[in-house]
Amino acid sequence: MKLIEGMKKIKDLQIKAEDLRKKVSTYCSDLNFETPMYGTEQDQRAKIQEWMQGHGDILKEILRLRVAIQRTNLITHVTIELGGKQVTKTIAEWIHRRRDLANEEREMWAGLGRKETSMREGTVQTSTGEKQEVKIRRYYDPSQRDERSELYRSEPLLVDATLEVINAVTDLAEN
Repeated sequence: MKLIEGMKKIKDLQIKAEDLRKKVSTYCSDLNFETPMYGTEQDQRAKIQEWMQGHGDILKEILRLRVAIQRTNLITHVTIELGGKQVTKTIAEWIHRRRDLANEEREMWAGLGRKETSMREGTVQTSTGEKQEVKIRRYYDPSQRDERSELYRSEPLLVDATLEVINAVTDLAEN
């Protein structure tokens, strides 16, 4: 089974489990003058037990698939070109980069220079009346800031595109 098939199977199983929970909730009891929906009282009791067992089996399969996906994500290395360099990480690492870490790096680089928007270069008059030239001192390279900000902005899109392909061709690491 491929990664994408496992992920889609989990979604399908979750829908089935929800359906069983609704059925159990709806048919687990009735009033003594009502006719059981599934034949006799004993048939109704058996149907509820069947659904409960089925639900447990579904949850076991979801767990098995989730663990297989996690295992696969931890052992499968993927190379993505970022900023002209080949970067190799596991699928799990790329997922975390995609989720928030690339954006946090982008925010750090984009933060360089924000203070400058409230600063002005030019000539000022000091309290003694002298004119003084004022320049902004930068403790970073603006071109590197712009390059890195763009790199980290585009990283999640590259990760998404790459992992879509990887998920379709990578077999689950099942025991």
